[in-house]
Amino acid sequence: MNKTINNRPTTRNVFIDGVELKIAVREGSKKYTPLLFCNGIGANLELLNGFIEILNPEIGTISFDVPGIGGSPTPLFPYRMSWLADLLAKLLDKLGIEQVTTLGISWGGALAQEFTHRHPNRSVKLILAATSAGMAMVPGNPSVLIKMATPLRYLKPSYMMEIAPQIYGGKIAKNPDLLLTLAKDMKMNGSLGYFWQLLAGLGWTSIHWLFTLKQPALVMAGDEDPIVPLINAKILSSLIPNAKLEVFEGGGHMFMATSKEEAAELVEQFIITPIEDLIKK
Repeated sequence: MNKTINNRPTTRNVFIDGVELKIAVREGSKKYTPLLFCNGIGANLELLNGFIEILNPEIGTISFDVPGIGGSPTPLFPYRMSWLADLLAKLLDKLGIEQVTTLGISWGGALAQEFTHRHPNRSVKLILAATSAGMAMVPGNPSVLIKMATPLRYLKPSYMMEIAPQIYGGKIAKNPDLLLTLAKDMKMNGSLGYFWQLLAGLGWTSIHWLFTLKQPALVMAGDEDPIVPLINAKILSSLIPNAKLEVFEGGGHMFMATSKEEAAELVEQFIITPIEDLIKK
């Protein structure tokens, strides 16, 4: 497939039901459904640029900053996953986009599952990366999860570099300098938005309805992820009827960035393959 390194999304802010969202949209070919990204906790949309740049330019992309993260102002009150999933449906309405392939990374994997569950006609394929079924997950290393409970790593770059090998694992554990290229794109506008994200995930789980998802699903995971152990991806792929599991050997929690070429190839192939060919017979 032809790729380009100059096909970056166009960024702007939109208002939906009084909520301001920073979004980035890359136009693609009508041949394929666009890719809707749901990013990890505390992660702003610019962190996806490196992945989007190597993705087939015929695949359109939509990314956004969750309220309280990056360029999206912090709401006065916390929210639930269901509210945010419905907000995404309204965002697609505003953009004139009927259907998408939904890709969720880490915390964003919960949102991607919720969006697909609540709006099954909008989310026609599902991609889950380094994520779980929420509160029903098999937890990671307790010392790692404690460090994840605070946004300090986004607010203090030196702290991020100090703890990155322990919390992210995989290639970053062996070469922390890999994180330097990502660190320049990290943006944080305070702690409250991060805590709102934590609260949104509190008590949330998909474990009791995963079996109802009819969409083809691609589940990707690293086998050296300290935050979301591989067993969680195996649970997801076993409970979603039309799911396929892809494991990144030596991959940590950030494999979408550290192995982005391999991940992009899998995502591309999944998107361009007709739905009927992804349904298990």
